Amino acid sequence: MSNFVFVLDTNRQPLAPCHPARARELLAKGKAAVFRRYPFTIVLNRAVGDVPPSCQLKIDPGSQTTGLSIVNRDRLVWGAELEHRGQHIKAKLETRRACRRNRRNRKTRYRKPRFLNRTRPDGWLPPSLQHRVETTMTWVNRLRKLCPIVSISQELVQFDTQKLQNPEVSGVEYQQGELFGYEVREYLLQKWGRKCAYCGAENQPLEVEHIVSKSRGGSDRVSNLTLACHQCNQSKGNRDIHEFLSGKPSVLDRILKQAKTPLKDATAVNATRWKLYQQLKETGLPVEVGTGGLTKFNRTRLGLPKTHWLDAACVGKLTPDRLDVAVKKPLLVAAKGHGVRQRCRLDRYGFPRAVAPKAKSFQGFQTGDLVKAVIPQGKFAGNYMGRIAIRFRPSFRLNAGVKPFDVHPKYLTTVQKSDGYEYSFSK
Repeated sequence: MSNFVFVLDTNRQPLAPCHPARARELLAKGKAAVFRRYPFTIVLNRAVGDVPPSCQLKIDPGSQTTGLSIVNRDRLVWGAELEHRGQHIKAKLETRRACRRNRRNRKTRYRKPRFLNRTRPDGWLPPSLQHRVETTMTWVNRLRKLCPIVSISQELVQFDTQKLQNPEVSGVEYQQGELFGYEVREYLLQKWGRKCAYCGAENQPLEVEHIVSKSRGGSDRVSNLTLACHQCNQSKGNRDIHEFLSGKPSVLDRILKQAKTPLKDATAVNATRWKLYQQLKETGLPVEVGTGGLTKFNRTRLGLPKTHWLDAACVGKLTPDRLDVAVKKPLLVAAKGHGVRQRCRLDRYGFPRAVAPKAKSFQGFQTGDLVKAVIPQGKFAGNYMGRIAIRFRPSFRLNAGVKPFDVHPKYLTTVQKSDGYEYSFSK
């Protein structure tokens, strides 16, 4: 079963989410109408009195994907995974910078470079990081209009890079506490793909392994830690890794390179966590915070699998002792942007090649619209649902889960206008 259905009364006041079967019954009896397709929302044809809010929004911010969950008392009724486009923004900015530099070198060869003549406001973040905060807040504000949310829980930090580099930073109490090691283990699981670094074994208990054993002078720094199954851990013992993997040079080279990879994702989360927290506080709702270690502790206690949206449901101390997961498939939301403002199209060498049209729509359609296509005949005859990419001629590109193909706009009906996101229930 997918998510519960959001419900609004005739005055657009949010009510408690209902079961999909109840929503179908209301729609069949004419007591409600579809208000929005994604996330699926119905609107009643009558007003309802004041309903006390009882839902809690939980957020698990991530570098690439943010988990969102709504918990109604002890039941998980809605979940989603929000995919960011930070790396895409960064790549576009680098391309634009290279094109501008190329043009300036061609046209103003002796122009002095700028130096210390630009100022940035307090709290400024790079666009790729600011995007993560803004898209998350967009969905927080959107869900508040669709669901009676009483409080927000945020994982304030997933990986504490200081504790990762120096586990003794908090003293004996941290080492011997109930959450000891969860921060480091969670990071290692993601870094090494949740499998043994030596043999690639998956779906079995993994142990934290020192690449250079402590008896040979190795440290507890995260760059010296990896994951290994029990058999490989015992076989390696305190031997030098070059000796242990002497017959597997490719595995040895991969481990040594991967061990030194920077904490890029952890840094991105840490750079945006406080900005997101401050904006969540501005909503006026009580905001609870927790750590990644506490999230994993709650998830392990509840026996839930590792996913972004289930991690979000386990954020904070207010996680119930028993959680009824009434959702099987989360809504997958991918940020796609709202198009580009650049009028001049460049070739691969950075030279102008075309001018983009001013209009953003054609025959009432816009790129990113969710449409229903009813094609009566031809190679692609049938009914389809998907996103379109327009051209300024009656031939649009339809992506409906199969290989994209061209379709005439006369066969299309708009289901939901473009809002900068793509939706699905399966990857």
